[in-house]
Amino acid sequence: MSLRPQAEYVVPVETAKVAHAVFPKGNLCLTIADILSGFINDATFSDLFEIKGQPGISPWRLALVTILQFVEGLSDRQAADAVRSRIDWKYLLCLELTDTGFDHTVLSEFRCRLVEANAERHIFDQLLQFCEGKGWLKARGRQRTDATHVLAAIRAVTRLECAGETLRAALNALAIAAPDWTIVHSQPEWIERYSERIEDYHLPKSKAQRKVQAEVYGRDGLALLTAIDDEGSPAWLRQIPAVETLRRVWIQQYYCENDNIRWRTQAEAPPASIMISSPYEPDAHYAKKKTTSWVGYKVHVSETCEPQALHLITNVETSPAPVADGDMTESIHQSLKSNNLLPNKHIVDTGYLDAELLVTTDERYQVDLLGPTRINLHWQAKANQGYAADDFTVDWQLQKVICPAGKSSVSWTPAIDGRDNELIKIKFAAADCSICPSLHLCTRSDRQRRSITIRPEAQYKALQNARQREPTADYQADYALRAGIEGTLSEGVRAHGLRRARYIGLAKTHLQHLMTAAAINCKRIHNWLAGVPQAATRTSQFVRLMESSPC
Repeated sequence: MSLRPQAEYVVPVETAKVAHAVFPKGNLCLTIADILSGFINDATFSDLFEIKGQPGISPWRLALVTILQFVEGLSDRQAADAVRSRIDWKYLLCLELTDTGFDHTVLSEFRCRLVEANAERHIFDQLLQFCEGKGWLKARGRQRTDATHVLAAIRAVTRLECAGETLRAALNALAIAAPDWTIVHSQPEWIERYSERIEDYHLPKSKAQRKVQAEVYGRDGLALLTAIDDEGSPAWLRQIPAVETLRRVWIQQYYCENDNIRWRTQAEAPPASIMISSPYEPDAHYAKKKTTSWVGYKVHVSETCEPQALHLITNVETSPAPVADGDMTESIHQSLKSNNLLPNKHIVDTGYLDAELLVTTDERYQVDLLGPTRINLHWQAKANQGYAADDFTVDWQLQKVICPAGKSSVSWTPAIDGRDNELIKIKFAAADCSICPSLHLCTRSDRQRRSITIRPEAQYKALQNARQREPTADYQADYALRAGIEGTLSEGVRAHGLRRARYIGLAKTHLQHLMTAAAINCKRIHNWLAGVPQAATRTSQFVRLMESSPC
């Protein structure tokens, strides 16, 4: 497939006449056509197509159709039907009224080209650059970020279901790729055992019986993998994705010693960040946050939030579900930096910041990471009495700490905790602590001596400064702006299906989220130009009634 780029598209006269007659006040498609369609053109997709070959559908048109598809939540087939039948779509795409459009499969092929070329962000980034040129989007303002969970396009299964279904998927893949080999190396009982989808409803109920069933699957899978690895088998069988998934799942779910296979206990299973939860979606992983558990991903959305200004989504990141929000802060800032859209203040919740991020974000990006610090969980803070670590005076030059009673520490030991964070462990002399009248306010340890753990100097001071400004009026006013990101996520979820993956794989799901963000931005630009005020936070009927009551 080759590209024959067209420098400019013009709306046919008859199409324009009918569209303006039908939509005298305009609509979203007409706004995009008249104001936004120039943000992208055929030439920007030249790297995705060959020089020679049959001419393909204009990628400019496919990009715009994809945005509209996510604006209205349409399937590929519905979007292709809209191209054929809707006047406002024909106006945007510069098509004659009699144009019959294209087959719906072209949209899937276009998305695959974007993913294969690592160009998932292309359309979204081009729209942001266009908005910068129009003056609607500026760097070094205030932005806010939050995340929500995303369900993968699979059914959630138990470990036992996953094992059985993984083996069934591998057998089906082998039956297509190497039917003769599969007949020779399959066992007769596998026909009944793996003929239908493995469902927990049909599996044994007792723990002992389920273990037996798991080991049956384990022996069958081991026999199949052994046959595949045999020297007499074609080497390319090992490269089949379903076979590779089978191998990974068997490593995660079983112990194999001297041809004896044993089902791992739950405690022996690998962490959720690498555990395969479905043979059909290896990128999706299990996660739990508070009372919500799911298999899939998380989407992190950043947007501008200056009052009385157009709010646009500036960045979207898609991560595996178990990845902590704080692990994405650096990626978000790096992505914003690549588009010259770093904010002056980045307003986030507690999950996106810690002492180290407060320092690195300021040093690397000159961004003020603003949000509530983590709660102090030591007993002194909980009881609101006694001497917490903040009550001690630190002399960084002498590497000494002075306690509230005036005694100096006797040891200063740099260390690394279980999460690879740098720490400094400080201890006081037992001789000083044991005779101190304030010992009961300082420690409850039987060792009769106080020890504290603090961060390195830069992190310690950054954390202290962040905690000191939290009660201030300026901080409260800035942090109040963060609440608006909840409305953006709600818009994405309710109007655009943000919380459910439409496609298989992290890359394609990320493309979905980027196109959703582009669709939301287009809607916001249209409303901004039309003078539609930004929606306020909704209040319930009861609250409105009570607020209007004279009592």
